Amino acid sequence: MTPFRLGTRGSPLALTQARMVADALIAAHGWSPAQIETVVIRTTGDRVQDRPLAEIGGKALWTRELDRALLAGEIDACVHSMKDVETVRPASLLIAATLPRADVRDRLIGAESINAIPRGATVGTSSPRRRAQLLRLRPDLRIVSIRGNVDTRLAKLAAGEVDATMLAAAGLDRLGRPEVGTAISTDIMLPAPAQGAVGIEVRAEDARAIAIVTAIDHPDTHRCVLVERALLAALGADCRSPVAALASLAGTTLHLRASLIAENGEEEVNGVAGGTGPELGAALATDLLARASPAIRRLFAA
Repeated sequence: MTPFRLGTRGSPLALTQARMVADALIAAHGWSPAQIETVVIRTTGDRVQDRPLAEIGGKALWTRELDRALLAGEIDACVHSMKDVETVRPASLLIAATLPRADVRDRLIGAESINAIPRGATVGTSSPRRRAQLLRLRPDLRIVSIRGNVDTRLAKLAAGEVDATMLAAAGLDRLGRPEVGTAISTDIMLPAPAQGAVGIEVRAEDARAIAIVTAIDHPDTHRCVLVERALLAALGADCRSPVAALASLAGTTLHLRASLIAENGEEEVNGVAGGTGPELGAALATDLLARASPAIRRLFAA
């Protein structure tokens, strides 16, 4: 058998997630490790670390080179952190599976809680959502942009460039660092849509790849991710938009919570909705935008 080629970014976390997908495929199909090849593709987002994503092309910087390789047939599938995947994808590509979702929470590193961060402290984050949520809770904080992989961000904290930072719990756990930081309850800070989810994307017309990948799909995670991404699509959100959302399942019923926050944290609109399909995301987006102030609505293209 020709090895099944998995495309991935080259960061330690991306490689760990690619190994998770490879292990799942090996278990599902009874393959040997030699039947999977991991192909590392360096993206623009990996190369450019000194500017916010919004200034240099947004989330496409994480996927553009992977998309090209996939559409050119150089790889059979791509492994993605789903929170980093643009909402609107080419029709020629398909998210065929998601792994079981990991811890969706953010972790605060540098203080025991958000309230315990020293007054006027500098917090490093490149996420518009985290920035807005932190300023909503602690308007005295100074938020500065900080990018790079987990080790880079932790090194900047250790060097005193910032007093605290925030990282996704899922990424830290996957890297074997469950002890790093304090997890923040989703009742205090909702996560980014699709946070904690790993997706596998294939060519939409590649029946063989679809059959191989769907064997490892986790349907509950997939349903929740789809409804969170449907919310983003209906909002017209991009990487500049401070939006938080989390879907959960109770039986067959989806429960979706979401928040839109002004950039300076001074205003916020929250909503909840329940239903059974992705249309739930669009319905909640309509409700949130109808109740949002002009300062919040201008951050979304809908």
